[in-house]
Amino acid sequence: FMSVVEYRLAELGYILPVPPEPVGNYLSASRSGNIIWMAGVGSRKADGSRISGKLGMDLTVEQGYEGARWCALNLLARMKLELGDLDRVTSILKVVGMVNSSPDFEEQAKVVDGASDLFVELFGEAGRHSRSAPGMAVLPGNTAVIVECVIEIKPD
Repeated sequence: FMSVVEYRLAELGYILPVPPEPVGNYLSASRSGNIIWMAGVGSRKADGSRISGKLGMDLTVEQGYEGARWCALNLLARMKLELGDLDRVTSILKVVGMVNSSPDFEEQAKVVDGASDLFVELFGEAGRHSRSAPGMAVLPGNTAVIVECVIEIKPD
């Protein structure tokens, strides 16, 4: 069985990576009613390698955009693990993308578009969301980007 969302993913040339395990004392998702807060995930590729480094120093905006896209794919993998079916997601409500930035880097929004664009490509209007994209002095493991989100799902 392939959900509509996974079919769209495949059309874009992606498959879901193995969902990342939490790397600390936290849940990968917490739920209240039909709202789920997804914990932040880093820019880890399907092969386990990471897009690491500082934007504006080690990495270009395009590399950061790809990193944010991998964050979104990792979030989707966690959503599928949590829900069993990505078609249960009715809305991406909020995205926060934290960008490992050099002091003079100011294009965090363009980097985090990597995640936002994928959500809109997959979910259409329901993928449009409010967002924050702050620059950070450092991120765990020197990962390039961490993205978290809040989603709404169909009632059980």
